[in-house]
Amino acid sequence: MVKLISSRCSIQSVVPESYILPPEQRPGNSVAPPCKTIPVIDLLGDRSDVIQEIIKASHEYGFFQLRNHGVSEELMKDALVVAKEFFDLPVEEKERFYSEDPHQSGCMLKTSIDFPKEKFHFWRDNLRHPSHPLEDHIHRWPENPARYREVFGPYSMEVRSLGLQILELNCEGLGLESGYFGERLSEGQLIVVNYYPPCPDPTLVLGLPKHGDPHLITLLNQGDVPGLQVWKDEQWVTVEPNPNAFVVNINHMLQIISNGKLKSAYHRVLTSSNIDRTTVASFILPSKDSVIEPAKSLVSELSPPLYKSFKRGDFDNIYFSDTHEEKDPLEHFRIRS
Repeated sequence: MVKLISSRCSIQSVVPESYILPPEQRPGNSVAPPCKTIPVIDLLGDRSDVIQEIIKASHEYGFFQLRNHGVSEELMKDALVVAKEFFDLPVEEKERFYSEDPHQSGCMLKTSIDFPKEKFHFWRDNLRHPSHPLEDHIHRWPENPARYREVFGPYSMEVRSLGLQILELNCEGLGLESGYFGERLSEGQLIVVNYYPPCPDPTLVLGLPKHGDPHLITLLNQGDVPGLQVWKDEQWVTVEPNPNAFVVNINHMLQIISNGKLKSAYHRVLTSSNIDRTTVASFILPSKDSVIEPAKSLVSELSPPLYKSFKRGDFDNIYFSDTHEEKDPLEHFRIRS
């Protein structure tokens, strides 16, 4: 358990060598400008306008922030508070969830991304667990903090409902039939609670490296501490926290299904020397046996398919190995003209 950076950081006055990135990967002292142009979309706006805004933002940025989304401010704050309480627990309370088995599908605590295999580690601990159907998984979640299940049960249900609503708006905007993303394509949901402790020297490390998310869609509750950056126009820009808004980003599989009309944007996470950061991400993902391919109604002679067909389960290993090497996993599935 000394591998957990949250357990080590209080006694670290310098960055351990295994966390120091090669010079070309370090964030350094450069300050990325806050991105004032990443759209903030009001879900209570006119439906046709909201759809157009979501499609435009998803095409140009792969990211947008969503407010007036229906998830209560209290529940969003409670999720962040309880998440932080979990990482503040004594080591012996957390250790029974710790695992380095990449094939484990239940509730598991990890550090970095793939600690045994990666060349350099990342300044993050994370607790992850499936959350849909709730009754199949909640009994495996932590019982300590005492409110963990009480908070994350309704939180995961409300965020899933919101995610499915966003996917349905994408259906409409792309011209797909209603319910296209129902059933197997949105069967799974994963909650990932991230903790980034203060770092002795944030210029040498990253909380997370440059990557795109592998599934359909991510809804991030990032609280009020900045750290998330998006790669846009050949530079990093900071996604400034927006009170009570979700950061929504398009994932690789949604880019494929949309035949490139929507964009899965690369992003990374910085650390801070004087403040910790806790976030809660919710991913909606297809079942492992789902066939992922460009939607047939989006393919024509004038708009040929850009990607090959594959099963989601076959994508996972390629995604993780390529992300470690900072390669684009979508390159394996592109159709060359």
